[in-house]
Amino acid sequence: MIHNVHQRELPVAPAVVGRLLDEIQGADSPIWPVDAWPALRFDRPTAVGAVGGHGIVRYSCTAYRPGRMIEATFAPGFLIEGTHTLDVLDGPTPDSCVLRHVIAARPRGMGHLAWPLAIRWLHDALLEDLLDRAATSVGHPPARRARWSPWVRFLHRRMRSTVAARA
Repeated sequence: MIHNVHQRELPVAPAVVGRLLDEIQGADSPIWPVDAWPALRFDRPTAVGAVGGHGIVRYSCTAYRPGRMIEATFAPGFLIEGTHTLDVLDGPTPDSCVLRHVIAARPRGMGHLAWPLAIRWLHDALLEDLLDRAATSVGHPPARRARWSPWVRFLHRRMRSTVAARA
């Protein structure tokens, strides 16, 4: 079972981050790290039933509460089976919130190798970049931005060249 959590407390009201969540898709997203990762795109505005993904990772939106939560289920046949959720939670004070991403899934077939060797590493880097970008977008950039390990840099280069070759 995969249970992978990334979160960041932000010193702004949940509604502020909720507006960013609602603008997550597309090349001009204020929250998705489009400068380093393929943009998240759905076939229509974010809503239950929208189909899309980022790069080779495909999924469909299975739950959506505007300004609060997006849940997506991985497409059938992908290397992992399950969901990932991005939530805006109330923080410890009225003027704070927690942006949290959770994967709850099971590897399938080659995913038993791909998750621990590559997908997890790329996923973790993307999520830390997303959290940094969210913090920056609300006026509170991190004191130190997330840094990619040499392994992530290698995998990212391979991913980019694979995606470019398929285009």
